[in-house]
Amino acid sequence: MVILTTPRLSIEKVTQDDSAFVFELMNTPTWIQHIGDRSIKSIADATAYIETNYLTSYNENGYGLYKMVLTSTLAPIGMCGFVKRDYLDAPDIGFAVLPAYEGMGYTSEAATKILDYGLHTLNLELVLGITSLENIRSQRLLEKLGLIKQGTIQSAEIGKTLYLYSTQPS
Repeated sequence: MVILTTPRLSIEKVTQDDSAFVFELMNTPTWIQHIGDRSIKSIADATAYIETNYLTSYNENGYGLYKMVLTSTLAPIGMCGFVKRDYLDAPDIGFAVLPAYEGMGYTSEAATKILDYGLHTLNLELVLGITSLENIRSQRLLEKLGLIKQGTIQSAEIGKTLYLYSTQPS
């Protein structure tokens, strides 16, 4: 199901048919380094993860992470959307792209559209962003989107210190 479109992308809900793509994305070195190993070791693991995370989030929160699909080839290339985490007071914007599509502006294009959708269609009052201290690309994108660095937080989920960003000043 298409949620949004940009000049080069279709932003769509993830379905069970996306298991191979989710498996590939979640096992890229950048995903594991910056987001964390989710122990997705098989297509069956990816299918279960889609059910318990993506589909559950759509049903319970009315939003979630969506796949980014190139309109020119219909190839899924990444994820962008919102995640509601237990340790944050508001949803955070998240994004990841396959290594072959890094540095081409796709993530920025999707994140700009998603943030607008969250603030003006979903009427989210506050959107947060988190990123590892070493993930300079994500820090730059969050700042480009207009989020303001608030400081650091500890993530029990992945056992790391993260930068916390917000659409509102502290």
